[in-house]
Amino acid sequence: MVIIGSDHRGFDLKNSLIDYFQKKDIMFKDIGVHNSEVSDYALIAFKVSRIVLDLCCFGVICCGSGIGVSIASNKVKGIRASLCTSVYHARMARAHNDANIICLGGRVTGSHEAIEIFKVFISTEFEKDRHQERIDRIKRFEENQSVDW
Repeated sequence: MVIIGSDHRGFDLKNSLIDYFQKKDIMFKDIGVHNSEVSDYALIAFKVSRIVLDLCCFGVICCGSGIGVSIASNKVKGIRASLCTSVYHARMARAHNDANIICLGGRVTGSHEAIEIFKVFISTEFEKDRHQERIDRIKRFEENQSVDW
């Protein structure tokens, strides 16, 4: 299951990804927006993030640049959202950072490129090993806001 959402600037890119999901029979839930009227990227990022955590699945969030939704999503405890502008970013986001949400920019990423980024993101496994220790450190910081040097 993939949870997908966008603000007004990411609306067209979100719809391109949804078309791809439908063609490939990828289960998804579109949580909005459902038109191109001005909307708040932070609200959609928070909503996608909560559902991703509740369902233990992946998320995709689109805004104009991908930056705003990335910042907002990463404020939600347990989310590791990554702005991905290339397949390399998508691969590293999953392999090294165990990212659970990709953030894409409708003004900077074309639909074909976004689909390729998504495919790599969804098919890449977290490598664990030395990377798990870093993820665990991030989780501990989320809990108590201190660093265990």
